[in-house]
Amino acid sequence: MKDFATSGNPLVQAQLDRLAALSLPQGRFGLETITAICARLGDPQMRLPPVFHVAGTNGKGSTCAYLRAMLEAGGLTVHTATKPHLVRYNERIRIAGQLVSDEELASLLADVLDVSKDLGPSFFEVTTTACFIAFARHKADACVIEVGLGGRFDATNVIPDPAACGIATLGIDHEAFLLRPEEGVPLEPLARIAFEKASIAKNGAPLVTQAYPSPAAEAVVATARSHGAELLMRGRAWEAEVSAAGIAYRDRLGALSLPLPALAGRHQADNAALAVAMLRHQDRIIVSPEAMTAGIKTARWPARLQLLKAGPLTALAPGRQVWLDGGHNPDAGAAIAQFFAQRRRGLGPGPLADARKLADLRTPVPDQARDDNKFHLIIGMLANKDSTAIVAPLAGQLASITAVPVPGHECHAAAAFGAPARGAASVEAALADLPPHGDVLIAGSLYLAGEVLRRNNQIPD
Repeated sequence: MKDFATSGNPLVQAQLDRLAALSLPQGRFGLETITAICARLGDPQMRLPPVFHVAGTNGKGSTCAYLRAMLEAGGLTVHTATKPHLVRYNERIRIAGQLVSDEELASLLADVLDVSKDLGPSFFEVTTTACFIAFARHKADACVIEVGLGGRFDATNVIPDPAACGIATLGIDHEAFLLRPEEGVPLEPLARIAFEKASIAKNGAPLVTQAYPSPAAEAVVATARSHGAELLMRGRAWEAEVSAAGIAYRDRLGALSLPLPALAGRHQADNAALAVAMLRHQDRIIVSPEAMTAGIKTARWPARLQLLKAGPLTALAPGRQVWLDGGHNPDAGAAIAQFFAQRRRGLGPGPLADARKLADLRTPVPDQARDDNKFHLIIGMLANKDSTAIVAPLAGQLASITAVPVPGHECHAAAAFGAPARGAASVEAALADLPPHGDVLIAGSLYLAGEVLRRNNQIPD
């Protein structure tokens, strides 16, 4: 499986080729190697501006996007590290608001690879150290850093003293890594996931989280306590009520009336609220309510219920909306389903509709209205993902299902998505072969989403 992208810059490509040759030694878990690499390079993780460290199954990337937008709206300079990239590897490292240049990226990767080759480093250990070096080298007011996988053993977890840690929504994903057998950890799957994510907690730093069902909430409480972190869980330390009027936010500092995000989907209001709570419960940086409001309105995060613009791909589906989402697990499927259910009820394509109507989504819809509002799903999913994760929540809303390959990856064939599904050789072929009516959703993989953005000339900047 390739996760390293390609580059038109030969210097960058040479380092991406070196990254592609790395592999995680079987059975090696821990932070010893990343710690040793950082030590050889002067411990850049010790010299970062105040860090906002975000974990979670879904929503952590969006939460990072809101944090960055709010901080920048307050006039601050921000470094960000997010993953995965969609089109260019450079998207993973943003220095003072700008994507890392090819020249600096090549130099950063070469430096880390050269100094660590005898340690047998992993892709994530090398690339995380490169981020730390860049962020320590360039002046900024804050860093926003997204956890890659899990939290406890993620390479970013060597950050010693974050301004705040955050945990977005929790769900079952990456089971082979996060649910592997181990003594002394929670046995219930979601509680184990919660334990892994909450293990980014640090002594004395606020750990700000969403609300979770028991026993996941109990695992978060116990993990925060064991690390000496102050736990600020939604529903206990802060509240956020989402309605058509906006986000009614409350905590110990008082109440805020916040707007709905420009990003589509009710879940984005929850992600924005988490970002607000993280900023409100730390004391390193001051961010005004006005900057929070502006950031919620301006935050961008591609391939998350993104309405595609006019381009080579959308031209193949004239007169209809083409949506793109990289979600690939059941929680992502549920969020997508909720968004399109709102649209079917005539609540519009905006981020949120009336809360009372949302609570009544199970009310029967007239047959004619249901048929007129169905949409076409073009799906590409990696073979190691649950093939029902997106399709099952969308049952009853789909006019057709077309399975497409995810270039460079092993993926599910059409049969995995049920009898109505058919296959197509590419997204272009799938779009060209659709019936003349009905909007389109392309979903199932961030790798596929990146290909779609590239082919539609919407390169993330």
